[in-house]
Amino acid sequence: MRQPILKPGRNCWCIRRADRVAFLVDGAAYFDALRQALHAAHHQVLVLAWDIYSRLKLEGEVVSGGSAELSELLNGLVEKERDLHVYVLSWDFSMLFALDREWVSSYRLDWTTHRRLRFQMDDQCPPGASHHQKVVVIDDDLAFCGGLDLTRGRWDTPEHRPRDPRRKRVDGTRGRPYHDVQMGVTGSAAAALGDLARERWRRATGERLPTPEPSPDGAKRRDGVRFDLEDVDIAIVRTEPATDDYPEVREVEQLYLDSIAAARECIYIENQYFTTGVVARALRDRLREPQGPEIVLILPLRTEGWLANNSMDAIRVHLIEELREADVHHRFAVYYPDHPDAGDQPINLHAKVMVVDDRLVRVGSSNLDNRSMGLDTECDLAMEAGDDQERIRGAIQAFRLRLLGEHLDASPERIDQAMADCQGSLIGAIEALRGAGRSLAPLEPKLSKVDHTVLTDVELVDPERPMDPDALLRYFVPESGARPAGLRLLGCVLALSVLFGMAAAWRFTPLREWLHPSQISTTIAVIRGWPGTPVILVASFVMAGFLLVPVTALVIGTVVAFGPFLGFVYALLGSLASALAAYGVGAQIGRRNVLRMAGRRVSQISRRLAKRGLLTVIVVRVVPVAPFTVVNLIAGASHIRFRDFLAGTLFGMTPGIVAIVLLVDRVSASIRAPSLENILTLVAVAVGVVLGVVVLSRWLLRRAERPRARTRSEG
Repeated sequence: MRQPILKPGRNCWCIRRADRVAFLVDGAAYFDALRQALHAAHHQVLVLAWDIYSRLKLEGEVVSGGSAELSELLNGLVEKERDLHVYVLSWDFSMLFALDREWVSSYRLDWTTHRRLRFQMDDQCPPGASHHQKVVVIDDDLAFCGGLDLTRGRWDTPEHRPRDPRRKRVDGTRGRPYHDVQMGVTGSAAAALGDLARERWRRATGERLPTPEPSPDGAKRRDGVRFDLEDVDIAIVRTEPATDDYPEVREVEQLYLDSIAAARECIYIENQYFTTGVVARALRDRLREPQGPEIVLILPLRTEGWLANNSMDAIRVHLIEELREADVHHRFAVYYPDHPDAGDQPINLHAKVMVVDDRLVRVGSSNLDNRSMGLDTECDLAMEAGDDQERIRGAIQAFRLRLLGEHLDASPERIDQAMADCQGSLIGAIEALRGAGRSLAPLEPKLSKVDHTVLTDVELVDPERPMDPDALLRYFVPESGARPAGLRLLGCVLALSVLFGMAAAWRFTPLREWLHPSQISTTIAVIRGWPGTPVILVASFVMAGFLLVPVTALVIGTVVAFGPFLGFVYALLGSLASALAAYGVGAQIGRRNVLRMAGRRVSQISRRLAKRGLLTVIVVRVVPVAPFTVVNLIAGASHIRFRDFLAGTLFGMTPGIVAIVLLVDRVSASIRAPSLENILTLVAVAVGVVLGVVVLSRWLLRRAERPRARTRSEG
């Protein structure tokens, strides 16, 4: 009798009973099931995501059509169901992905929606890591887990037609054919995923979410799901990187190793990546055994994005070549899904699936790369059939045949018959069924095009543990190519000395006469009639900022010269441009060099900014803690997230500029017509502005200093 593979505490977090289980192959099936289930939600919806797109349509990404966008759908649900709360937690992504991400998710999923629809960016992960779990839990009764995020480019049908108009995105582009798998579970297994999601929310926000009460309409919630099996145990398998507060969890890696070691007949894998050496070595050892299992890898022809093309693809070529050298018994094959009409848009295989002997199946978010073993958060579901559980083996086999049928454009029955004709050989059946049309094609690596420096720096390209920032800096800026430390320090000291010296000069020398609003407005008025006035004015703000001209004086002069409306627009644009320019310079100079010259006061500002929150950036805009450009330099040097800095500057500067516009407008009115009414209005506006600034400053300071709850996990 074979020993079970799944063991809680070793290769999985827990094992829970699922009333029903569904294998949802490709985005169309998953999105349709999710949409119908969401409409039956009563108390709580939890979403964990690597990426999310507020304008996603769950019925296809076509521009036209009556289906609601994701933000509208979720907002409509909480408005209709008074007891429903929706919590969306998405990774606070690296700037490497900025061009591929939606920057207004917070606005569309939080700021403009019902208060019971909550959206949070989760940055609670080590340097270089990401939150990669893709989980949706509805009322702790139905949950989905797999490789599919609720974002662009995921919707597709099993046909994967290269020019399917339903894959047309909101921006007018058409995504590649996209293959992925999600698993649906009900009952106690769904509730356990709810516990996992609520713990993630607590770590990200400090807020403990309640466990939802049992809700009605369970049958309605499940109507849109085509279930494949009933009453079966499901294991939840995780990766969590080590942090100061929590230990490392490597269940994903251990289950891969244990599953490979336990295989007798066949290991079938579909995965986006293949770059993890530890799994490759385990497969290599099995290939060298005289009676080991067949191993079939289904990988994409090429991965998505320039970074992966130039790094991850090179590593997988090397590992595949090693496996082929070890395959002395001819039990290894690697394919990619091919379509004759694909052209330069091959099928993007994004699934993370493993089937062992039709005895164990796992579906989840974990890739066969080092990141998924120990650096990124991951969540997989696994199911195992015992020796006497033929119904579970039958369901696993049917799932594997469905996947192969999709790739080979053949019926499951035909594939099963081909295996029988080939004495049970999966590779033999694939080779017998491969054809010229849509099919599986051999993935032929070409080592001659590999940059071998990538292969020796796997720790940097595909790390399995948090990176040391200093080591990363030394890699990209080697000692031999850097200027001597003394010269670098001298250059930074001179540059910062000039900047801080200019700040003192504007305040304590005759240069301060240039700061009189009338002088500045006269100077600005000269360019008012020039072509390209807005561009020139914004550029002037940037130049004046580097000369440490006080931004308040520039704003007053602009409002006087251009009037309330244009003055406000130009002043806000100029202030933002000046802030971003100094932020970029600060990022280049570096935190140590800025603080070395800045002194105690600015060090305090840096510690405040180091909280890296949007609220903190707003505080230093509203509360006058240092010259405008100095704050911007420190923000860049302190590595404040760009989005927080931009949003904080926008929201923090706007009230001040509005106040200046009101004061300048009332002062001008009083000068033109010094009536009692205008003077009283000016006084009222001045008092209101002062009180508003004082109240807002105190409130922001209290909020910024409030400690965030951080406690250890209870489970």
